[in-house]
Amino acid sequence: MHYKNLEPSPSSLMESLRDIGYSMETALADIIDNSITAEANNIDIRFSWNFEKPWLAIQDNGYGMTDDELLYAMRLGSDNPLSERKENDLGRFGLGLKTASFSQCRQLTVITKKNETLSSMEWDLDQITDNPSDGWKIKILNGEDLNKLSEIYDLIETLTKQVSGTIILWRKLDRLDSFDSPIIREKKLNSLIDSSRNHIELIFHRFLNAGAGNKSLKISMNGDQIIGIDPFNSSHIATLELPKQSIYVNSKEITVQPYILPHYTKVSAQDYAKFSGEGGYLHNQGFYVYRNKRLIIKSTWFRLMPKVELTKLIRVRVDIPNSLDHIWKIDVKKSNANPPESVRKGLKQIISEVEYSGKRVFKQKGYRLKSKVLEPVWDRTIASGKVTYAISKSHPLIDTFKATLNEGSQRDFINILKSIESSFPSDLYFNDFANSPERVEKPLISEEELTNIIKIFIQVYLIGCDSKGTLVQKLIQIEPMASSPKMTQKIINEMEITL
Repeated sequence: MHYKNLEPSPSSLMESLRDIGYSMETALADIIDNSITAEANNIDIRFSWNFEKPWLAIQDNGYGMTDDELLYAMRLGSDNPLSERKENDLGRFGLGLKTASFSQCRQLTVITKKNETLSSMEWDLDQITDNPSDGWKIKILNGEDLNKLSEIYDLIETLTKQVSGTIILWRKLDRLDSFDSPIIREKKLNSLIDSSRNHIELIFHRFLNAGAGNKSLKISMNGDQIIGIDPFNSSHIATLELPKQSIYVNSKEITVQPYILPHYTKVSAQDYAKFSGEGGYLHNQGFYVYRNKRLIIKSTWFRLMPKVELTKLIRVRVDIPNSLDHIWKIDVKKSNANPPESVRKGLKQIISEVEYSGKRVFKQKGYRLKSKVLEPVWDRTIASGKVTYAISKSHPLIDTFKATLNEGSQRDFINILKSIESSFPSDLYFNDFANSPERVEKPLISEEELTNIIKIFIQVYLIGCDSKGTLVQKLIQIEPMASSPKMTQKIINEMEITL
């Protein structure tokens, strides 16, 4: 028996690695992971269309790399995913720098500084493809080569003044479809950058908004600072923070922190839209899994429960250590995870306890309004577990009008009311209120219309009233005056009434 060394084709392997599923936003997040692991507290992302030769650079002030460390980092699979990592390490497979970069560009240049020394190396996929016999040869850049990088001259100058740091430069951004016009490709690049900004705001929000006493991370894009978006709106006074719980696997702790977001009446319209997220509250309910405070996967119940309207305000933060990567099946892009059965059981028990609280917050506004109106137009009844709404046939407005009709007309009038209530669009109302409750409003009633309705009531309710104020108090307990108490008071004050 004997063995032969069978090295993979560099060009074939490199091209294959480009298509493992990275997007611009997940690729940028992977590079930022490396900067955070290098203990950077300032990351500057720059990009330019550059007259149809676009480039993108990420610069940090982390601890940088020596020449040997850079050579190691540029090797594919530089770290074994089975090896134990430092507690704050956001890496996984030792592929992120290369695969994330190659997913977006064909030319990857890394310039780094450590111990007062600059080191720079470059992978160029075109060079590898055109020279297959050269194998896995990487280009080592010298001072003259760096002087030719006019696009990022200011970044290199900044790096030379820093104690340490690293610049990642992407050129030959070929994922912008070449068959499109330059104008469309430039718009596409800007769109990708915008979506990446939104992604970074969420994925790294716990680093960007570390809070008092903690080391915060600053990330900027072309000089514009990125502000983290907390999906739990945890700083709002109306957000419910339920008790934190723990699940233990192999003596490692997984912490679970449930939140119930505020009812839409408790927040501004801007905040309601901001925290609903892309796709709305219904889509964004669920678990938010963090690995070392970095968001891995969001808005999923892992099929432990369905996404329904009444639980849409529930969001649960799950923190896992990197020592449990193997059981969570973290993928190379660090954008997907799947809990093992032992963890699923713990999560299911926790959400069953949280579910009731979430439904109560979502429905609480309706309960609070129930007792305000003594004479509602609509009656709510429960029978055999079913809830129905019907027009109140004893409502004073209906009673008063019915008394003016003969017996036959009274029957016709009641049948008309039954026809109206039977066609109540409950499905449409529920869908509209569940998705955008802030947009659902009662039809407005004009002052003239309300005045005419009040005139009908006055003859009945004026008896026993010793002042206009007493009359107002009686009428605002009846719809539609109950929905317009200020207008009702104004109308009655302006009326000539004999008490």
